[in-house]
Amino acid sequence: MSEVLQVGNKTIKSGEIPILLKQYGLWTQFVRGVIIDEAIADISLSEEESRRAVEEWRLQNKLTSLEDRDAWLQSQGLTIDQMEEMILRPLRVEKLKQAKWHPKADLYFIERKQSLDQVVYSLLRTQDQGLAWELYYRIQQGEMSFAECARQYSKGPESQTGGLLGPVALTQPHPQIGKMLSVSQPGKLWRPQALAEWFIIIRLEKYLPAKLDDAMRRRLVDEMHETWLQEQVQLVSKSQSVESPAPSKPL
Repeated sequence: MSEVLQVGNKTIKSGEIPILLKQYGLWTQFVRGVIIDEAIADISLSEEESRRAVEEWRLQNKLTSLEDRDAWLQSQGLTIDQMEEMILRPLRVEKLKQAKWHPKADLYFIERKQSLDQVVYSLLRTQDQGLAWELYYRIQQGEMSFAECARQYSKGPESQTGGLLGPVALTQPHPQIGKMLSVSQPGKLWRPQALAEWFIIIRLEKYLPAKLDDAMRRRLVDEMHETWLQEQVQLVSKSQSVESPAPSKPL
């Protein structure tokens, strides 16, 4: 039977669902959900884990009595089993992520480390080449501080912070600036460099190497999971697009 859903006076056929999901901007979210459900199908929770998660959720949502719970279920059009599945799903996803990606975090960290390292640096920019060299020599000789020069003469938003920027990942600044910072020692003052319409002066203040602590491991696990999930969504979407029949041409 092709008619699967009645919404008001509209009957929606199964073949129309993908089209409507895309029109409503829900296709990607739907596919993500299906992929995750398939991936966590074999992930189990203990009775204690399930009980604690449901209890915490009820307390957070102030559903402290059975009457409150039943009223909420009715308002959402859910059964108790569906509610519990909704509550436990994030916990099962977390278990999936830890099982699938946690063992790979060390190697991934090594691969990503250069882009995870952070720097604090000072930047000054001007379109006047002569002024750039004058300010460089003033800073170098200690006649003015970098912060004073940036506040008075820099033409970018960094003038509000005395030229100080960061901490930021080495990949965040312009590639030319990132390259200079990557080979700098803290305190190194670079001579004026041409960059687009600007002449810039930069100085590395601090180099903050990334560390594989618990917070970083958590971030990398989430990142690997999201990358995998996006790849799976693209594969499904591409496959669905290829398999969808082309619209018939009017006679």
